Amino acid sequence: MPHESSTAPNVLVVDDEEDVAEAYALKLSGDYDTELAFGGEAALEKVDATTDAMLLDRRMPDIHGDEVLEKLRDRGYDFPIIMVTAVDPDLNILEMDFDDYLCKPVDKETLRTTLDQHVDRSGTDPKLDEFFNLLSKLSVLESELQPSELENDEEFQRTKRRAVKLSEELRESMDNFEEIVETHRSVERGSRSSL
Repeated sequence: MPHESSTAPNVLVVDDEEDVAEAYALKLSGDYDTELAFGGEAALEKVDATTDAMLLDRRMPDIHGDEVLEKLRDRGYDFPIIMVTAVDPDLNILEMDFDDYLCKPVDKETLRTTLDQHVDRSGTDPKLDEFFNLLSKLSVLESELQPSELENDEEFQRTKRRAVKLSEELRESMDNFEEIVETHRSVERGSRSSL
């Protein structure tokens, strides 16, 4: 639960399995204040202006995480939302407005590093935010799907071209771009990730 006097970022952890949500909160303790929501309905009720980021499960019995994500974005919430799920990603994630995608199980270091990357830089550079949003989707799809499934998909190829264009622009304008990208790539997003 959040500490009233804390200045740590507030993360809403959403999972229908209470023990999973509590385990994530424990992994974040010390650096983040956490609130727990056991399902999609609870997440939609608890989210407010104090929420700095969200860990969101996809498969929940009351409201699917994809629908929770869509409702939050429709309501104007633009804080980082990281999908943390056992649902194998498919090409449909290219159209979803999340900031990162992690396949369960997720260790403490991966969880913290991913949150740190998004909370620390969120909103500072919209072009960089877009690049990392695209890069996380491409990374998880490349780690989970066969190359033959990706090479002929028009949306995947369009997303990849956009990411390359953004990386070229950012490389020219940022001295530490390669270092930032390497840190981002060090996170294992997929269950078979080779990044």
